[in-house]
Amino acid sequence: MIVRLVEDALYLITQPDHARLAGTIMGHCVALASRPRRDAILHAIAEHDNGWAEEDAAPTVNPTTGDVVDFVNAPLDVRHGVWSRGVSRLAGDPWAAALVAQHAITVYDRFRSDAAWTPFFARMAGARDAMVRASGLPLDDLAADYAFVRLGDLISLTFCTGSTEAQGFGEWTVELFGTRVVITPDPFDGADIPIQITATVIAARRFDSDADLREAVSQGRTASMRGTVGG
Repeated sequence: MIVRLVEDALYLITQPDHARLAGTIMGHCVALASRPRRDAILHAIAEHDNGWAEEDAAPTVNPTTGDVVDFVNAPLDVRHGVWSRGVSRLAGDPWAAALVAQHAITVYDRFRSDAAWTPFFARMAGARDAMVRASGLPLDDLAADYAFVRLGDLISLTFCTGSTEAQGFGEWTVELFGTRVVITPDPFDGADIPIQITATVIAARRFDSDADLREAVSQGRTASMRGTVGG
């Protein structure tokens, strides 16, 4: 779950919805149009967080703080487990599955030296390599295709979280100005892309239990968050 504080309200955005927005955005990427595996790359982008669906359907509370548990602060077993589930769901499209496994390895790379994460990295590398073999394509091709997955993820996350901190990956910088996400250099060849995502809005408060939170979510209102993406 992405949890965004706006004044006295929490905007809750599911991880699968964020991923689908990333896929919609990257469908406009000019450089991606000529990639021979464009369909598999877009599939990976749009489905890279599908493993979070079960967690987002049953949101939880940090019992110490009363805060909603988001995707950054979820327990280790949750953060580890969602990726195996997500890769397995994409096994019918092994190149997409390999890209999602690579994404898991990349986004958590900062934990590489943490012994608690060692089994996770080994498991994801094994899953990635197995999916690459199933695809019949060389592992060396994965890095170039993966760049589009990470870029789409960063653009969508920047918009959904409302973070104004510049994010960098490869040659690109991603930054939010108001409701507009600006990417430099421009991967969209001057196009302005309208974007929209739905959030569930609840009061920002301490929650007594998971049941308390889930009741609030069931009674929450729906809001559409709109913006643009471009160079």
